[in-house]
Amino acid sequence: MYSISLAAVLVMVVADRDRLTATNVRTTYGILGPVRQDPRFHPGDDFVLSFDIEGAKANTAGKILYSVGMDITDSQGKVRFRQIPTDQEADAPAGGKGLPACASLQIGLDQDPGAYTVRVTVKDRVAGTHCEITRTCQILPKEFGLVRLTTTLDPEGKIPTAFLQQSKPGWINFAAVGFGRAKSGGQPHVSVVMRVSDEAGRSALAKPSMGEITKDVPSGVRALPMQFALEINRTGKFTVELTATDQVSGQSVKASFPITVTTAK
Repeated sequence: MYSISLAAVLVMVVADRDRLTATNVRTTYGILGPVRQDPRFHPGDDFVLSFDIEGAKANTAGKILYSVGMDITDSQGKVRFRQIPTDQEADAPAGGKGLPACASLQIGLDQDPGAYTVRVTVKDRVAGTHCEITRTCQILPKEFGLVRLTTTLDPEGKIPTAFLQQSKPGWINFAAVGFGRAKSGGQPHVSVVMRVSDEAGRSALAKPSMGEITKDVPSGVRALPMQFALEINRTGKFTVELTATDQVSGQSVKASFPITVTTAK
């Protein structure tokens, strides 16, 4: 079954528009992270919809009063999960245009495969206006794959980012699911290689980063959290490619995503 978490981060307000709208709508790897092009998700993955809210109004106390809710329906139109809109408020910063926000859906490890529709509703409780965003996604059958991929500025995975700073480390976080276990000992054997290339296809690393998990995994664990540190000594746009291999079953999967490196502040 589903579990849901919603987050809306408001940073800028437009006070002269009468209509609440959502712009720059995109699926991302993690909260406000790199853009995700692939609409297919493994069970155990996160569906994150990032967007900008425009047209929110502040009340006389300078507060933004709003709510965010979510409905999930299957291909038959049946509601599989409903997040009742929750009232929230935030200080209204002066000036600006967009209110960066996101809604995050955690897909259960036992979720049925198929097509699902995600509808996010945002309401401006001051003006009484609302807007809706609708996106579809495909949940794959259970199989070996990489899920919960995020980029963060901290090794704890608490500070999401779509950008890394030149010559400063960032962290690539993810988990492997659907892996096998050895008949002898019952342990998994999952290996992962990370390669990074620039826009010209040249490697941005002296050599690929490599890691594996082969021991100390309790029998009930179904997802293996993993992490790579990433430091790039030049600015630009890059592609990170993860290749994971389940050495027990022989299955191999790849996941790639864009990352931008900016000048360190």
